[in-house]
Amino acid sequence: MKKTLLFSTALLFSVTASGAIDALNFSSPQQEDDYHSLTQELRCPQCQNNNIADSNATIAVDMRGKVFELLQEGKSREDVVQYMIDRYGNFVTYDPPLTPATVILWGAPIVLILLGMLLVFRRKHPQPISTTTKHESLITTSLSEEEQQRLNELLNKENDK
Repeated sequence: MKKTLLFSTALLFSVTASGAIDALNFSSPQQEDDYHSLTQELRCPQCQNNNIADSNATIAVDMRGKVFELLQEGKSREDVVQYMIDRYGNFVTYDPPLTPATVILWGAPIVLILLGMLLVFRRKHPQPISTTTKHESLITTSLSEEEQQRLNELLNKENDK
């Protein structure tokens, strides 16, 4: 009986602990609207594709607290977003700015593909037609005079056939 009661109590506390909701006191309705819109616009660095309003990650909870704190200090929406960008990088916004790093990130694959295609097309061009025959292309210049004559005789015999 004691074990069942202890288990029920532990279960009750775990259910109430997971159902905690942020109870924040805003000084104006505008500040509350700004808080809700900012927490919807800022991305959680840990969850990546969740905003900080929907994420239960520790960092998202901290970010929500910081948004509330900055708004209480009288900071504007832009100031809060800039603070988060300075602290966590451009990743926290869903619309990061165009920077040299992002240009390289998006442009490098395109440049590499074009270079690869150029290399393939350059290798596929037919070689200029040579005036030498198939057998003459196999002849090296390191043959002695005797060897050259013998080779010519053998090639002539083959051509006569």
